[in-house]
Amino acid sequence: MSHRPATVHIREVGPRDGFQNEPDHISTDDKVRLINELGRTGLERIEVASFVRPDLIPQLSDGAEVLRRVDVPDDVRLMVLIPNNKGLDNALKVRETFHEAAIFVSASETHNKKNVNRTVRESMDENAVVARRIREEGLGCAAVVATSFGCPYEGEVKMDAVLDLAERFVEAGATEIGFGDTTGMANPAYASEFFTAALRRLPGVEVTAHFHNTRGQGLANAFAALEAGCGSFESSFGELGGCPVPPGSTGNIATEDLLGMFHEMGVETGVSLPSAIAAARSVQAVLGRKLTSHSIVAGPVEWSSGAR
Repeated sequence: MSHRPATVHIREVGPRDGFQNEPDHISTDDKVRLINELGRTGLERIEVASFVRPDLIPQLSDGAEVLRRVDVPDDVRLMVLIPNNKGLDNALKVRETFHEAAIFVSASETHNKKNVNRTVRESMDENAVVARRIREEGLGCAAVVATSFGCPYEGEVKMDAVLDLAERFVEAGATEIGFGDTTGMANPAYASEFFTAALRRLPGVEVTAHFHNTRGQGLANAFAALEAGCGSFESSFGELGGCPVPPGSTGNIATEDLLGMFHEMGVETGVSLPSAIAAARSVQAVLGRKLTSHSIVAGPVEWSSGAR
């Protein structure tokens, strides 16, 4: 039985999750221009920056300047990723420039250790403190559970373990929980089962699906989550992004491909598909290489003579 929502919310994560893996420097001017273009597509949520150590991800070291310079409509909410208390300290220096902050943990001990050099327990202990500080600042607090659908190092990740972490985030004050298919290991059948369970266990919480297209199943997984009742998704223009560890885990769902699927199904997003495709083509031009989004090549579906 389908529980498909009539309307969904999409957060564009390309300016953070997408850019962080790019090997060649993207200028601050280009980042600002691209974010401004995204902000005029109808997207109401954009992840703009990460306050990790600049030596770890140099591509995002200009996050504060980007935030100061972007000029998007007033109804567009900007998000930053916060790795720890130090990262929040740095983000709060430009507190007036963003609306939401996201904290994160990997459900896999091995991935969490490789990603942030901490155990899951150590990360969650600090996340509880960071979440409290975020709330005290009057900011929206989202939390992300990475490797929710499998770990390249450990294999299967138990659903109950993932949802237990989600409940701990809610107890700490998060009002949105994102579940990340960090290395593209999900499949549609499990995505359906997972989001059915997540929505049941997290009443009143915004449950967000973050799928990667690493193995070509991203849109199918998004469809399965939608049919289970999920109404919140994250994606990246041009299909940019992926997890820095391990190698090969590239490719978020392309925002324009996700929009195209939803629009063809009659699901409302509030986003202009032609404008989203134009933004993806803009980032393709900046990067100077062909990207893997299908919609960049094919454009939106256009029916002629009223026939389907």
